[in-house]
Amino acid sequence: MKDSIKKASIYDLEGNEVSKIELPKVFSYEVREDVIKRAYLSALTARIQPQGRDPMAGKRTTAESWGVGYGIARVPRVKGERYPRAASAAFVTMAVGGRRAHAPTVEKIIRERINKKERRLAIRSAIAATANRELIVKRGHIVPQKLSLPVIVKKDIEDIETTKQAKEVLMKLGLWDDIMRVYKRIKIRAGKGKMRGRRYKEGKSLLVVLSGKCKALKAFRNLPGVTVAYVNNLSVIHLAPGGVPGRLTLWSEEAIKMLANMEA
Repeated sequence: MKDSIKKASIYDLEGNEVSKIELPKVFSYEVREDVIKRAYLSALTARIQPQGRDPMAGKRTTAESWGVGYGIARVPRVKGERYPRAASAAFVTMAVGGRRAHAPTVEKIIRERINKKERRLAIRSAIAATANRELIVKRGHIVPQKLSLPVIVKKDIEDIETTKQAKEVLMKLGLWDDIMRVYKRIKIRAGKGKMRGRRYKEGKSLLVVLSGKCKALKAFRNLPGVTVAYVNNLSVIHLAPGGVPGRLTLWSEEAIKMLANMEA
């Protein structure tokens, strides 16, 4: 972590720079992409539920092989069939309703474990990456040259009530182009996921960090690719989707102050 304390611009809802603020020490941390990736995998795999199969699935049958001399395959066949040549195959993996060759088990290790200190370092590192223009552009975000990073807006932003107002603010700040980038790339998913609540594939755009529960939550959350999070609940999932640091982030002034208090 570097000791130098930086200052950042604070913008009003019209997109004008109104003052400066001392950034918390967390923005001076080194961006550790390897640690961020591990923390992301840990958070992602924590959501996965272990699943297994009944050990007797496909084996509850009277099927038994007839052996040789019948001119048919020697697979196990269900007993009691009226016409021997039409007897149904069972038990084997290639038969309908047969057992599965290598079924999943609940004992399988599916979760990436990570130390507490390592996870905290990853979150701090990912926060620092939100002030790095090179990493943000590398992720594919569109960032206006005139805008200083990190993007901090006066606390008035937390009083916005409608999505229309939120759109106007983002347009004045020059962040609306990045949201349109995601909107134009929304696609319908291929396969059966369309029927299972995952119809559309949508990219990641702006992350809006607020100090706590406020009206702005509902105003921003419905915009394409936008995620709204409270500063107390920030995780690597929010800050580095896919384990790649440098997400374009808009901070409220109150959120930055809370971040400084949390670091103290």
